[in-house]
Amino acid sequence: MHRSGCTRRGFIQKSFWGGLAAMTWSPLTSGFGASAAAPSPGLVGSRVALTTGDDRAGNVFQGLERFRKEIASAIGHKRVVIKPNNVAIDRPLCATDSACIEGILEFLKSIGKNNVVIAESAASGPTLEGFSNYGYTALAGKYGAQLLDLDTDQVEMLYACDETDFRPRGIRMARTLLDKDSFVISATRFKTHDRVVATLSLKNIVVGAPVKDPGFRWGRDNRPGARNDKPLTHGSGFRAINYNLFSLAFRLHPHLAVLDGYEGMEGNGPVGGTPVNHRVAVVSLDWLAADRVATELMGIDFATIGYLNFCGQAGLGETDLTKIEILGPPLTDHKRAYKLSDNIDKQLIWLKPMKA
Repeated sequence: MHRSGCTRRGFIQKSFWGGLAAMTWSPLTSGFGASAAAPSPGLVGSRVALTTGDDRAGNVFQGLERFRKEIASAIGHKRVVIKPNNVAIDRPLCATDSACIEGILEFLKSIGKNNVVIAESAASGPTLEGFSNYGYTALAGKYGAQLLDLDTDQVEMLYACDETDFRPRGIRMARTLLDKDSFVISATRFKTHDRVVATLSLKNIVVGAPVKDPGFRWGRDNRPGARNDKPLTHGSGFRAINYNLFSLAFRLHPHLAVLDGYEGMEGNGPVGGTPVNHRVAVVSLDWLAADRVATELMGIDFATIGYLNFCGQAGLGETDLTKIEILGPPLTDHKRAYKLSDNIDKQLIWLKPMKA
């Protein structure tokens, strides 16, 4: 791999295999974003790979290698959709680094999975421009992957609530992320957030799925009447966004979480934060367990993150650290105390009862 001087053979030589994460299914109650009969994964004996080191792509590859057989089996004949996190199209610290994407692509190549799409709906500008800025276009050419602007995708309508009147709002969601024949990989970095404390694998999928009209650009050259559905997931308040992320998770969640903590973001994320030199990566087929482990590594009190707690209560994955097997070094050896957003006190209003 040209960026790090590593090859796939080098990756494999310094990797080892993980065990099988047993998976079962159980029906759950529907929310605004859920189908009434939609099953949701309840994972037993969840395993999370933690890798560390000075090679970002290598950390990702090693983490995936520990679930080699399980991932290959779970993908089967499905199309692999890698969903990066591009909040802005011209601020590298807020986006998924190309080396993280390259580690995933190299691993998929090693298990013979070539039907791969890199798909995103960038929040603040043209998606394909962001792909070019961040080096994804060159990677797609190197590995034969397809680039997809989700704003051009077919859509399916899901619903979220709004705090102003508690009525459901219809949201146009990219169908590729909902397709039963898609195996969705959430590839994002560790980041603090100005609305939900931390943004990790689930939020990357849920807020990345709503589409915007061609010509929509935040605050510049916006085409008159162009619509952006992403803010609808925020629900006009800290309570609603936590509930909406939970509710929509029944239909929109990754099948594989790849969390890049090589260089995280702290403070006023998801765009305006500052870098954290962390040198870690987290991988799991249980996305909720992966997000739980990442918050621990970031030194964040998990009880403050509403949407992830709601998902845990509904059985969407494992949040109890005593029931998560860590494949790698102890978490305590690699914890950092990430600075939270300046408005953290306002964010935590979801913990308090609403006033009449």
